[in-house]
Amino acid sequence: MSASLPPLQQNATADLATFASGLTYEQIPAAVIARVRLSLLDGIGVCLYGATLPWTRHVQDLVRTQEAKPVASLFATRHKTSWSQAALANATAGHAFEMDDIHTESVVHPNSLTTPIVIGYAEGHPEVSGRDLLTAIVAGCEVGTRIGNAATTKLFLNGFHPQGTSGAFVAAATAGRLLGLDARAMQNALGIGGSMAAGLMAAQEGAMVKRLHAGRAAEGGVYAAELAKRGFTGISDVVEAGYGGFLSSYSREPNVKRLTEGLGSVWETQRVGFKLYPNVTSIHTSLDALRHIMTTHKLIASDIRAVDVGCGHMTFVHTAWTYRDAGVTAAQMNMFYGLAAMATGGDVTVADYTAQRMQDPALLAFIPRITIREDAELEAMGHRFRHACRMKVTTTDGRTFEHEILYRRGSADSDVGQEEVRRKFSGNVHGLLSDQDRDRLVALVEALETADHVRELCEIVSRRVRTHDDS
Repeated sequence: MSASLPPLQQNATADLATFASGLTYEQIPAAVIARVRLSLLDGIGVCLYGATLPWTRHVQDLVRTQEAKPVASLFATRHKTSWSQAALANATAGHAFEMDDIHTESVVHPNSLTTPIVIGYAEGHPEVSGRDLLTAIVAGCEVGTRIGNAATTKLFLNGFHPQGTSGAFVAAATAGRLLGLDARAMQNALGIGGSMAAGLMAAQEGAMVKRLHAGRAAEGGVYAAELAKRGFTGISDVVEAGYGGFLSSYSREPNVKRLTEGLGSVWETQRVGFKLYPNVTSIHTSLDALRHIMTTHKLIASDIRAVDVGCGHMTFVHTAWTYRDAGVTAAQMNMFYGLAAMATGGDVTVADYTAQRMQDPALLAFIPRITIREDAELEAMGHRFRHACRMKVTTTDGRTFEHEILYRRGSADSDVGQEEVRRKFSGNVHGLLSDQDRDRLVALVEALETADHVRELCEIVSRRVRTHDDS
C-alpha cells in the first residue's frame, strides 16, 4: 500500500479547521444555542453522577498521584489538577454510567467530552465568558460529529468505539477554539488529536475501560490543542488522507460528502439527543415498546411467553450478544438484560444496575423468552432509523401484541423538551447537590450567554460530595 494514494476529499481537514477556528457566537442560530445550553446542563448532571462511581474513582486516584499544576477541579471532589488531567477524569465520569447525550448518525456522545473541557478551561481562565464556552462547544460538536457522520457505522462495525475515535475531534476542536487557535494551528490540533484516537468496542461486553475512552479522547484533545498552540504539527490531512488517514483507516468505506455538507448552515449540534434510560441508546426503543405493550394490555412478566424484537444490523451487533454477568458495563450494553429488567420491574433505572439486581433470579429467568433478530426493512431505512424497533409480544394464553417505534424518545426526531432534561438533571444530582445549588446551576446555564464569567458555575461543580464508596 502506498502513501501516495489520493485523498478521499480535498482539503477536508483544512476546511473543518477553518470553520472551527473562525466560528463566532454571532454566527450560531438561537435554536442551536438553546440546544447547547440544554446539552451542557445534561452534561454537568451526568458528570457529577459519574464522578461518584467506583471506576471513576480509580481514574481520580491516579490523577491525584500525578500532582499536576492545580488549575482545574476533579468534579465533585475539591481536588485540583491540570486542565488535561481534569479532562481525563471528568470525561470518564461523563461516560461512566451510559447517561451522556448521543448524536445518532455519528454515534458520538458530545457532552461527556465538551463539558469537562470547557469547564476545566474556564476554571483556570476566569476571563472566559459564557459565550466563549457555548461557541467552543458548538465548534467541537460540528467538527467531531461531521467526521463521525463521514465514518458511518462502518467504524463501529470494524470494532472501534466512536467516543474514543471520532470523539477525539470533538475534544480537539473544542479545546482549540477555547485557546483561540488560528486555522493553521487548529488544523494541526485536529491532526494531532486524530492520531491519538483510540477505543475498542469489545469493551462493551464487560470492562471498566469503555468509560475511559471518553476520558482519553478529552485528555488527548486538550493535549492536541495545547501542542498545536506551541507550534507542534499534526497530520495536515488527517481526516481525508488516502493512506493512514482517519477515515481510510477506521472506516474504510466512508461517506465523505458528510464532512462539509452544509457546513455553517446545517447544524449537526441541533441533532444531538438525550438519553432517558441509563444504558446503551440502541435499546431504548425496545424498552419503550415493551413498556407500551405491557402498560396498554395490563401485562406482567408472568403473562409473557415470548418477546420478539426486530432491529437494524448495528443495534443487533451492538446489543444482541449472548448475555453473561460481567459487571455493570455488560448489563448496560445488552438488550436481553434491559428487556428482562423492564419486564420484571416495569421500568429501567439506575437501580437495575446493582449487584443484587443483576443476580435477580426472576430477571435472569426471563431472558430465554426473548428473541432478537435483524430486520432488513428497518436496516434499509438508513441511519436516522438506526434505533428503530419492531416488537411482538406473545402471552401465555396465546394473544399477540405488536408495536413499532421508529425514533428513539429523546432523540432530535422525537424530542422530549427541556423540562424532561431538567428532570433528568435533577435526578442525577439528587443527594449530591443541595436544592439551592441544583437550582442555581440551572439558572446559571440558562443565562450563560449573558455571563461575563462562569466562576460560580465552576465552584458549584467542584464541591465535594459523597460517593458510592463512602460509608
